[in-house]
Amino acid sequence: MAKEAIVHTGKIVGVNPQFTTVEIVSEAACASCHAAGLCGLSEYKTKAVEVPTSPTVYYEPGEEVDVVLKASMGHKAVWLAYVVPLVILLAGILLALRLGAGEGLAALVAVCAVALYYLGIYLLRDKLQDEYIFTIRKKQ
Repeated sequence: MAKEAIVHTGKIVGVNPQFTTVEIVSEAACASCHAAGLCGLSEYKTKAVEVPTSPTVYYEPGEEVDVVLKASMGHKAVWLAYVVPLVILLAGILLALRLGAGEGLAALVAVCAVALYYLGIYLLRDKLQDEYIFTIRKKQ
């Protein structure tokens, strides 16, 4: 059975009538290694997520909560961020080579095509932000 939601633990850092800001700390996969402090490869990243404030549930700053995103939205994000750009990169290289461009020019064309794709994603960020709705729930 597939997971229906992606859940991360976070801490409330701010609450206002429109949005509740939750801080999520993500850690590298090697963080559980006993030598993580010595090798320098382990890292912690802090991300702030703004979640629409629920009028029925009260949250306090410092409270630990679960931040939830539907799994289908997570899969869509992976496609938009990694799979589609990879396909564009490969298609750009192959098309440029097929049209007789040298390897350097083909690589430049492919990178420019991916840059244009990410520019499009950036320009559509407000629309995408409306699609990716996080919810929060109290820790159980």
